[in-house]
Amino acid sequence: MKRKRLIALLLTAAMTGSLLAGCGSSGGDSGSGSGSGESKATGKVYYLNFKPEQADQWVELAQQYTDETGVQVDVQTAASGTYESQLKSEMAKDEAPTLFQVNGPVGLATWKDYCYDLSDSAVYKDVSSDDYVLKDGDQVLGLAYVIETYGIIYNKAILNDYFAADWSTIKSIDDLNNFEALKTVAEEIQAHKDDLGVQGAFTSAGMDSSSDWRFKTHLANVPIYYEYKDEGISSTDAIKGTYLDNFKQIWDLYLNNSTCDPSMISSKTAEDANAEFSLGEAVFYQNGTWAYNDVKDNEVADEDMGMLPIYIGVDGEENQGLCTGSENYWCVNKNASEEDIQATLDFMQWVVESDEGRDMLANQMGFVTPFTTFSDYLPSNPLVQANEEYNEAGKTPVSWNFTTMPSENWKNNLGSAMLEYAQGTGDWDGVVTAFVDGWATEYAAANGE
Repeated sequence: MKRKRLIALLLTAAMTGSLLAGCGSSGGDSGSGSGSGESKATGKVYYLNFKPEQADQWVELAQQYTDETGVQVDVQTAASGTYESQLKSEMAKDEAPTLFQVNGPVGLATWKDYCYDLSDSAVYKDVSSDDYVLKDGDQVLGLAYVIETYGIIYNKAILNDYFAADWSTIKSIDDLNNFEALKTVAEEIQAHKDDLGVQGAFTSAGMDSSSDWRFKTHLANVPIYYEYKDEGISSTDAIKGTYLDNFKQIWDLYLNNSTCDPSMISSKTAEDANAEFSLGEAVFYQNGTWAYNDVKDNEVADEDMGMLPIYIGVDGEENQGLCTGSENYWCVNKNASEEDIQATLDFMQWVVESDEGRDMLANQMGFVTPFTTFSDYLPSNPLVQANEEYNEAGKTPVSWNFTTMPSENWKNNLGSAMLEYAQGTGDWDGVVTAFVDGWATEYAAANGE
């Protein structure tokens, strides 16, 4: 879901080598030797990767595995925003992916009939909790391989200049713990942007396809989270929209205190927002831990990167933490040959147990994983450290409920309504209609009702 160099990217890397001799084992046992690179599989692996920002690293890791075991591993990465359509296309081919991804319960509902039961696999035994798996009855059909966090990334150095200014109202990061404080800070920064040497408080709220997911999905998660919390539910066939006034005020704050006029956001991209934050042109940037690779080694030092929760003006939000969860679940294609299933299970086990795999995921990709094998492999990502500080302070993480959004079409319709509102070609009622009425319609369509 982990954000980004979100550019139109389609990368295919096929790495071939001689296959190991020996008989292929059945798909039900991952093989005891694969953690040390002694794969017993005679099949091959085809991984359709969801995350463009780690495309090159997956190719590199696959090559390492091929060099070590002789097993062919092909990696293809779908372009940003095209994973579902690419997966449908690839699954229709004779050489379909053996390893693919779904984003959560809604994605699993679409692809459940393609998912191999991982209950007896070694990689499932490495998962720390069933909180990180997708089940259908007793079957384990998906495993989260990365736990990610998002919020409002901020530039500590510029924010400290704001705190020290004689015109600032908020004087400490400790007081920046609710929406009213955030609004005050953002508006005062915007009014004194020349004094601080920035172009705006927030980076541009780009609504092109490389960036709009930050708002139609990730920002929209927050009012859904609070409604679910009130109702004591984890999904619904009809959202009420209880917190849409709160959704409006945070969206207005982004639009009106930005590096660009709201009328320009249709053409603003993820790259624009990355650059604006990386070069110190904006103080705040809604994104996640995955964005670190895009903003590091520029004008903002690691020690100057922090992350705030997304405050929307809900009672008690002072105790809110960052948005934490996963929309990246590995699934194995049960329609693949037994040999290819076995090769895929062996590869997955090697990724989460070998030094090469753990180093790549933690230190090169910057992932926090749900696997017990990673206790000595924690990323140095300062945004990950920011989340740990909130956890240690006892703040309550905001769960990722956007995986229950009824369809991609719902997100797209919501994004269109948000854009029309921002540009002045539509009103907020259109956003409410897309959010509430659209939810019921899309849920019914997706569930055959």
